[in-house]
Amino acid sequence: MKKVGIIGYGRFGIVLADLLSKKYKVLITDSNADKNDEIDFSSLEEILECFLVFIAVPINSFELVIKEISKYELYNTTIVDVCSVKVYPVTIMEKYLPKYVGIIGSHPHFGPDSYSPFRELKVTLCQVRDKYKRYSELKDFFESQSIRTIKMSPDQHDKMAASSQGITHFIGRVLNESGVRSTDINTLGFNELLGVIEQTCNDTWDLFKDLQKFNPYTNEMIDNLVITIENIHKQIKKDAN
Repeated sequence: MKKVGIIGYGRFGIVLADLLSKKYKVLITDSNADKNDEIDFSSLEEILECFLVFIAVPINSFELVIKEISKYELYNTTIVDVCSVKVYPVTIMEKYLPKYVGIIGSHPHFGPDSYSPFRELKVTLCQVRDKYKRYSELKDFFESQSIRTIKMSPDQHDKMAASSQGITHFIGRVLNESGVRSTDINTLGFNELLGVIEQTCNDTWDLFKDLQKFNPYTNEMIDNLVITIENIHKQIKKDAN
């Protein structure tokens, strides 16, 4: 059985390990993990000997991790990130990893609260530097698990993600911070909004900030959204007078 490695065993790292274990022997390392957990953690050296190594750390820690692993010999290794943004991690990997190291960008469009074999799942894959022809294997693996793969560039991904994932997380946080809660007369539409709040606010505040900070197209999306809200509000007040 082939070995794959995962650096980072947080909420998504756990999901990723479970998924990959359907076909591979999964090695895991996490510098912040509780060593009393019933998990057989591997050393970083063992992880980096795997033919596929997934980086499942917070976006704001990504550069430090890539700098660290770039110090090791990574011959015959392909590094795969699973960040929710793509331009930033791909730029970091291309900057620090030697030219002979394979690079694949990925964004699994599911997480701890949405991963289920009974849902329609998909993953974006960016074939950045496929030195060892691992892209097809990764694509075939996801599709064997009924996860649809979408191939696109990191820039294309971030443009789309800003107006889909970015706006969903932003609206979810705004609704939560404004005190929106369930009532005795919920409509179906309102229940769906509550679902958005629950899904987005289960993730950490750091993840939310990183989605806004590291996607180059998110600020424009938020600015347009705020302007539109203000314009509609002004129109409502005008019509009420």
